[in-house]
Amino acid sequence: MKRTSMYAFVLFIVLMVMWEIVVRMGDIPRLILPGPLMIGANLLENLLNGYFWPHILATLFEVLSGFLIGAILGMGLGFTVAQSPILKEVLQPYIIASQAMPKLALAPLLAVWFGFGYLPKMIIVALISFFPLFESTLTGLSFVERDKILLFRALRASNMQILFKLRLPTAIPHVFSGLRVAVVLSVVGAVVSEFIGANQGLGALIIAARMDTTLMFSVFILLTMMGMLLYYTIDLLERIFFKKYHHARHR
Repeated sequence: MKRTSMYAFVLFIVLMVMWEIVVRMGDIPRLILPGPLMIGANLLENLLNGYFWPHILATLFEVLSGFLIGAILGMGLGFTVAQSPILKEVLQPYIIASQAMPKLALAPLLAVWFGFGYLPKMIIVALISFFPLFESTLTGLSFVERDKILLFRALRASNMQILFKLRLPTAIPHVFSGLRVAVVLSVVGAVVSEFIGANQGLGALIIAARMDTTLMFSVFILLTMMGMLLYYTIDLLERIFFKKYHHARHR
């Protein structure tokens, strides 16, 4: 274990102990603020008895499916726009304008159009994850050092060779940065869209918990763990398949 990881773990333990002490010494009702031990017991109990799993799987499905759709559209359009300055000038204002509108405000309208199933949640997640991936792909493909391009031109490289040998490798770290941001935002989008109307999912569970603060905190922990797991999964994929770019990013 790295020293910094050990420090982070020790800090976490200290914070949890302080939290438990404050709750017990202050005699704070669990309705207001439950202690970590009570939250941990509630989390473990509901995981073991299977209560949480349908909700976890529902939210995870919405996150992954919406993220995949948004990633394909974002990276695909970013790649296309990067190849054509004219297309960039034409489309980019509309894309930026579409992102300026709060996507989560569309959730009630999507529920009216498509009902309260998975589809409206997937659309919200896709819309949220689209822009970070579009922008990171476009930036990675567009901002290549001019000297490198001139060198490739001097070596009589074709446009396709410049694209695959120079622009795409340069864009990889940018794209993975966009993936890491988008996958975390996807969790937020899925949960908030579940607030509008859903009978399954961790967001729906938060609404159903109402005055059960302990259950709410347990769900918060699950959402945090889900976001962190997805984030580090993207990081691991970059480390495995694009090792040299990962090391370059951490220098």
